[in-house]
Amino acid sequence: MVDILHRVGVHAAAPAAVYDALTTVDGLAGWWTEDTAARGDAASAGGVVEFRFPPVGGFDMEVVEATPPERLRWRVVDGPPEWVGTTVDWDLHQDGDWTIVRFAHRGWAEPGDFMHHCSTKWGSFLMSLKSLVENGAGAPAPRDVQISDWH
Repeated sequence: MVDILHRVGVHAAAPAAVYDALTTVDGLAGWWTEDTAARGDAASAGGVVEFRFPPVGGFDMEVVEATPPERLRWRVVDGPPEWVGTTVDWDLHQDGDWTIVRFAHRGWAEPGDFMHHCSTKWGSFLMSLKSLVENGAGAPAPRDVQISDWH
């Protein structure tokens, strides 16, 4: 199995501010994709968050673990075959004036072109999350940086 790993610092933000951007539909729509919806509670185990990226598709992620404001884990339950069954982990901790976000998209079967694409996109969306929390405006899809024909 192969994992995508990233680390980013969000300046002058408490972990709770970052956690809110990860566990509310408005927060998620502000940095990842504007086409975000939830079945159940996006901040509680058992909730399912639906992310769509027109025209290419999207993902449904079940909240597996939610420990405010330190940890969140999703399991991909629908989407591209490479994603289904993988997990997305968010670990947050305070370090001085920074909230450190440790991100992991775990369980990829192999490091193919789509995984490499997704790693780059995760990096750009993590910068969008940082911008949303620090400045009040992210760059979610469809306003995100386009890097290839996968969008």
